[in-house]
Amino acid sequence: MKVSVLGAGGWGTALAVLLSERNNEVILWEFFDDYAKVLNAKRENIKFLKGVKIPKTIRITSDLKEALESSDFIVLAIPSHILRSMLLNIKKLDFKGRIYISVIKGIEQETLMTPTKVIKDVLGKVKTAVLSGPSHAEEVGRKVPTTVVVASKDTKLAETIQSMFFTNYFRTYSRTDVTGVELGGCIKNVIAIAAGTLDGLKTGDNTKAALITRGLAEMKRLGVAMGGEEDTFFGLSGIGDLIVTCDSRHSRNRSVGEQLGQGKKIEDILSGMEMVAEGVKTTLSVHKLAKKYKVDMPICSEVYQALYEGKSPYDSVRDLMKRPAKSEKEFLI
Repeated sequence: MKVSVLGAGGWGTALAVLLSERNNEVILWEFFDDYAKVLNAKRENIKFLKGVKIPKTIRITSDLKEALESSDFIVLAIPSHILRSMLLNIKKLDFKGRIYISVIKGIEQETLMTPTKVIKDVLGKVKTAVLSGPSHAEEVGRKVPTTVVVASKDTKLAETIQSMFFTNYFRTYSRTDVTGVELGGCIKNVIAIAAGTLDGLKTGDNTKAALITRGLAEMKRLGVAMGGEEDTFFGLSGIGDLIVTCDSRHSRNRSVGEQLGQGKKIEDILSGMEMVAEGVKTTLSVHKLAKKYKVDMPICSEVYQALYEGKSPYDSVRDLMKRPAKSEKEFLI
């Protein structure tokens, strides 16, 4: 396959290396020309994926036209808030017949669209898929056994992309529930901020386990309300990604929450980060979606209040624990 990976962050770089190992013809696109030259010279992403060599077979460029003109598949590994502007630039180039694979875990704030919906909104009737699951770039780059899911409404396309990424350390499953897979990958970042906050407060394992369980229920409620399949949230892009993001030292979203729990201001936390923590922006989108679909999401609501209204993490934990008693069956629905 001829594949372009747009976005030379840690995840884009790890996937480019993986795809190259599968004997695909790979181009890696980096926004900044100066850093593209660094990547070409060092053949290592020293900022975002240190220690992983980039094969010489991977062509690195900052020229978008060069990156796209000969590829059949376009992997979008960029922050969700710049997706639309990127797609508008692609649209100007007028390339037809490309297949777009989103590995983005965010929701557009203005429209509340998931990445594949933004792709179709800008480019029209193009073929799309999403790849998601518990998959930190740092571990994929080191060939740590990892399992993800590829979703497309076109079953044959999902299976084609599944095969394209499948290696002896990167196992891919396929399904057709694009909405559920995308929402699982997005909402879990909000729950991860809450999990990190508990770490910052030094609560305990009991509290973290409860948060993950109740967070999964919130993910499922909103996901099903928006058209996702219930069992998707018990799969890799749901509970799988939720567990790894809530408990991993690699998780940027968990780290944001941990610093909140330690008393730092969100503005100071974000100013000290070079990579994007999608959960911060996603929290606002999920807050709006919960209101739109009339879905009860108390954990996500508390994260929203902490990030956007300055609520104390101590008060958030207290208010969650003081909510009226319910049947567990009722809360799981």
